[in-house]
Amino acid sequence: MKRLGVLSDTHIPVRSPILPPKLFSLFKGVDYILHAGDVEVQKVLDELEGIAPVLAVAGNMDSALNSLPLKRQMEIDGIRIGLIHGYGGPRNQIRERIRKQFNKPDVIIYGHTHLPFWGEEAGIWYMNPGSPTDSLFAPYPSVGILEIEYGKINGEIISL
Repeated sequence: MKRLGVLSDTHIPVRSPILPPKLFSLFKGVDYILHAGDVEVQKVLDELEGIAPVLAVAGNMDSALNSLPLKRQMEIDGIRIGLIHGYGGPRNQIRERIRKQFNKPDVIIYGHTHLPFWGEEAGIWYMNPGSPTDSLFAPYPSVGILEIEYGKINGEIISL
């Protein structure tokens, strides 16, 4: 089984000076950390690398991190995963827009809206982990966990 820690929209130091300490205990032992953008500072990625290998994409607030790609497509234990920040509005149409960015994904991880979401639409699973540092635009600070085993995927949004 592969266990993935998923987060987005950390917005350090704008929303918080540090990552929430609870995040480190939740992600302890994960195989990978997937960050769906709006990191803002390299320090965040460096701290997460201390837990597990990080795969990240750039968000609309990541101009200082120009080495990050805008999207990634990967396969982990037979599950095709798309990773993207997301863009534009309205919020209720973001999944429709980002689906077109990937070739036959099983799951798409995205951010941008700060609204936590885990669900299936038209045969594709979507996860927006929300934001671990924002409770102004998000209903509560949160992250996600994905577990992949025997070609099946299970996800969970965790309130911090």
